[in-house]
Amino acid sequence: MTTLAQWVEGARPRTLPAAFSPVLAGTGVAIAEGSFRPAYAALALVVAVALQIGVNYANDYSDGIRGTDSADRIGPFRLVGSGSTPPGRVRAAAFGCFGVAMLAGLALVVLIGQWWLLAVGAACVLAAWYYTGGRHPYGYLGLGELFVFVFFGLVAVCGTTYVQVGAVPAAAVWAAVAIGAMACAILVANNLRDLASDRASGKRTLATRLGDRGTRWCYVGLMAVTVVGVVGVAWSSGRWLALLGLIGVVPVAGSIRAMLAGVSGTGLVTVLKNTGLAELACSVGLLVGLAIAA
Repeated sequence: MTTLAQWVEGARPRTLPAAFSPVLAGTGVAIAEGSFRPAYAALALVVAVALQIGVNYANDYSDGIRGTDSADRIGPFRLVGSGSTPPGRVRAAAFGCFGVAMLAGLALVVLIGQWWLLAVGAACVLAAWYYTGGRHPYGYLGLGELFVFVFFGLVAVCGTTYVQVGAVPAAAVWAAVAIGAMACAILVANNLRDLASDRASGKRTLATRLGDRGTRWCYVGLMAVTVVGVVGVAWSSGRWLALLGLIGVVPVAGSIRAMLAGVSGTGLVTVLKNTGLAELACSVGLLVGLAIAA
């Protein structure tokens, strides 16, 4: 019988910075634009968190029934792959989270009256499921990072700003680039950790295509993109205190060195943790800097 602790671990709470960060960054831009709406930001956060947990359960289910997860894998506990939980229950948990996201999204759409956003929400849910679900999951084609950048970067940050401001200023786009790059770096580190098992199971992630060395340099490149994005926020908004977002680079300084030095195994779990903290620190820095400047 699956315990509550195992369900929580299956939800992979360490990935939640990828849900909180876009909303914090997007809200920071909204504050800078003089249009902070707490209730709208809170609903956007519910959508983001529910989608993040839902995609984690969906990945657990889909990878588990395909046999790409094994009980002795390095990384977070897997409900289906470990054999501790029937696949149907994990799938139901994923759909339940998607349902919560849809309800919160619907409430937000009703409040702001922009019904076309329903299509955006539907696209987010479909993208979350078909990352590893369906007959031809794009996560198995090396497109996972693109999904993360688009939906947990561009859509999440710009969407959070839009529902509060009614527009997408350039600063929101730059913030989305910074947060999206950080979110991609988390996935890159995750796939580097699983490189050997993914190759053995035929899962074609970006890491299996780039190889070990190429994946490590991809991680470093994404950190550089994050720096460019933060500078872009400060430049486009004219609020240079937004450079506080660069504090997010501090937690990954050691991780960058470790990646280039060839860290592997459980060492990559530490890199994952530090990258998640870095994304959260970057978004908080942007929020605080823009709020003070405003």
